[in-house]
Amino acid sequence: MADWIVVGGSGFVGGAIIDALASAGHGVSTQVSPRLLADPKWSAHGIVAEASKHEDEITALASSFADHDVVVNAAGLATPGADQSPDLFGANALLPALIWLAARRAGVRTYVHISSAAVQGRRPVLDGSWDQQPFSPYSLSKALGERGLQLLMDEAPTAPLRVRIVRATSIQDPSRSTTQSLINFARSPLASVAAPGSAPSPVSSLGGLAEYVLRIGETSQAVPTVSVQPWEGQTVRDVVLQYGHKEPVQLPPALCRLMLKVGYWVSKIGSPKMDSAVRRAEVLWFGQPISEGSAGHSLGMGGHTLEAGEWAQE
Repeated sequence: MADWIVVGGSGFVGGAIIDALASAGHGVSTQVSPRLLADPKWSAHGIVAEASKHEDEITALASSFADHDVVVNAAGLATPGADQSPDLFGANALLPALIWLAARRAGVRTYVHISSAAVQGRRPVLDGSWDQQPFSPYSLSKALGERGLQLLMDEAPTAPLRVRIVRATSIQDPSRSTTQSLINFARSPLASVAAPGSAPSPVSSLGGLAEYVLRIGETSQAVPTVSVQPWEGQTVRDVVLQYGHKEPVQLPPALCRLMLKVGYWVSKIGSPKMDSAVRRAEVLWFGQPISEGSAGHSLGMGGHTLEAGEWAQE
């Protein structure tokens, strides 16, 4: 069995990954992530240059990573509605590059970085391509974290360190404000979907993400560097029904698109923070499919439906 270390193992996602690894018989330990600050205006080159300056943090992390086969970065700030800040970009953009530098120095075999499907924004289909369409400070910080890793890999193409970027989809939990908002919506008279409600939803389970990280971290198969957490079989109707315990109203798709168009227009001209809220409404109504070409299918995952009470958003 491989020895794993999880950066951010005391957090929501990291804790679930540790539990899954321990249940599978892997040796696993946790590492507290350093607090970093980054300028939101930095490019990927700026992120990599800044990461290389943090010699003390790299040395400390490399010492912790020694004798481990797999490093998982489950740290970061999962705050979809956050404003731009040095903390947000330090945790989501700078830290991934810092961990890569430390993992390479320590001779780690595989580095699994937990990113977010939000980096692809409003793409019709989520996939494992490098195409990004960030739409908010949070998604931009996550996208920049990926770009920094891509640049590091391009600059060291012969490095033995394998990188696996996993884009988590919409993992919900009652402790999260985004989930409480979903519950309030699903139980309100406004609970609705774009008719007929059969569009695939990216809502997924925490257990499903942990299992996917385990599979992709230990596999010897050739899998893409970037992949999306596999779809678990829920439609937009299923999601509202699960969280609201009642049938959602089916709205005409044309009406939903008109309301979204107005919402994005208002966001653009005077209320940028509305953008994330409008995007959430778009996903609740229309969903967002995940490409069947994702690595999850080659690993025998996908198509799972949540059990009652199983909560599933990074």
